[in-house]
Amino acid sequence: MGSVKNLKKDINFVIGDIIEAVYLYEMTSTGKPTEETNAIIDEAIRTFDGLVAKVNAKNVENKKAHFKQINKDLEVAANQLVDKINAL
Repeated sequence: MGSVKNLKKDINFVIGDIIEAVYLYEMTSTGKPTEETNAIIDEAIRTFDGLVAKVNAKNVENKKAHFKQINKDLEVAANQLVDKINAL
């Protein structure tokens, strides 16, 4: 991993792409938001906020391990959100 800046960009791009996928699903199926799609978007935003808060944490002992864990958390959360989109 290169830097904190790149990690923040990765979080932003991944979560942004997931939200965009939900919007594409809405446009191609119902044409409007549903409770399920709104719930996925809300969860994606909560995930984004949580990950960015972890990145900005100042009192971290081992920064390298901390950022690797955040990267893993991002991957797990993204996979779960994509699975929910696929289940729609």
